[in-house]
Amino acid sequence: MPPISCFLLLTFLFTTSTLDVVVGAVGVNWGTMASHPLPPLKVVKLLKSNNINKVKLFDANSDVLQSLSGSNVAVTVGIPNAMLRSLNSSKKAADSWVHDNVTRYIPNGGSVTRIEYVAVGDEPFHKSYGEQFHPFVIGAAMNIQAALKKAKLDSKVKVVVPCSFDSFETGFNTSSEVHFRPDVNKTMTELLMFLGKLGSPFFVTISPFITHLENKNISLDFSLFRETARPHSFSHKTYKNSFDLSYDTVVTALSSAGYPNMDIVVAKIGWPTDGAANASSNLAETFIKGLINHLRSNLGTPLRPHKPPLETYILSLLDEDQRSIASGNFERHWGLFTFDGQAKYRVDLGQGSNSLVNAQNVEYLSSKWCVVNNNKDLSNASASALEACANADCTALSPGGSCFNISWPSNISYAFNSYYQQHDQRAESCDFAGLGLITTVDPSMDHCRFPIEIRISHAEFHRLCNFQWLILLVTTLLAAAFSV
Repeated sequence: MPPISCFLLLTFLFTTSTLDVVVGAVGVNWGTMASHPLPPLKVVKLLKSNNINKVKLFDANSDVLQSLSGSNVAVTVGIPNAMLRSLNSSKKAADSWVHDNVTRYIPNGGSVTRIEYVAVGDEPFHKSYGEQFHPFVIGAAMNIQAALKKAKLDSKVKVVVPCSFDSFETGFNTSSEVHFRPDVNKTMTELLMFLGKLGSPFFVTISPFITHLENKNISLDFSLFRETARPHSFSHKTYKNSFDLSYDTVVTALSSAGYPNMDIVVAKIGWPTDGAANASSNLAETFIKGLINHLRSNLGTPLRPHKPPLETYILSLLDEDQRSIASGNFERHWGLFTFDGQAKYRVDLGQGSNSLVNAQNVEYLSSKWCVVNNNKDLSNASASALEACANADCTALSPGGSCFNISWPSNISYAFNSYYQQHDQRAESCDFAGLGLITTVDPSMDHCRFPIEIRISHAEFHRLCNFQWLILLVTTLLAAAFSV
């Protein structure tokens, strides 16, 4: 081989290997807060079809972890905030949790689930929680770490604590002053010391969508990686997009605390597609494409050039109609895919094509909908619709939502149908004091979809919904037994 060819080959190999090390991996959050969740095995096929090799869970659902066995998908297992108190107070409870939710999925030989991280809590320092979880986070994390070490898994599985972006205080101005909130400063200092000793990364949520909602100085163009955005100055640097600005806010806080080189994992980032103004599939596509291209460019940020996040997890894989809407109706619409695994827009996540691959062979309930009976007196229909929405998902009717502009009484029909579908199309769930009518004619219109739910057995539905609380009960009982 001529010398110049050898040189080019070596240059290519070096560049390729360097990119593999430097460019951070992209994964997804997989939540299961859905009334009729897509079966886990179908979700795993969806992940594999779209070449998504990392997934972050919010709990340790046994059906989900079993479905991931042998998939070679790297997994972050979550511990809900409600379990922190018991895991903090009892090492035995932590041992039991690790045995049941980690060790059993990493046997010696055979098909395994690739668990990489245990996420202790889900943004336990979020302002909305007050200080209720603060006393338990570090103790729970230490006990889980000790349990992993006892199980000889501490070299394979790292303990992390996902943190909310509101853990920091900054005015998004020209000042480089960034601090942890006073109420979390002491605990956060202990957390960073704990993570630093283990070599674990700092998990943090970054949400340009919410930042745009809450800060009038952050424009939509700046949030969406658009070239037309007006730049911002921060920490004596110039920023062209909201992501870099937020990321370097985290970098500044870590540096001020004495951890300038700690790896950062973006635990949640995304753009919702419904339930609020500027929450649409078109804007979500623009944001996710901008994010992926920015991460792949390997440019990094002004404070960490050519050093992108270690990993980035998109929020989320699927829509979840049971997620809390305390912070906004958009919370149920973060998915790259609809609840039934159908792509909302086009983006290349690594599958080599802009077209996402849909879930296959999804089983639906019958092609029936519940609508308002126009032959009835509808003077009380609005009250019935409000009652339906209190027990179903009507977030698409929100201002700015995909069904916001449908006229009365079509909006009443939407509410009725949402309740009817979530209650498995039972005839009595379309009664509404005689105002409901079951039809086989699809009432969907324009961009407003009247969905039909996924078919799921009654037993499976309750097993999925109650799993987390069963684990919580067992862990609490163990903590009580061993704390006396």
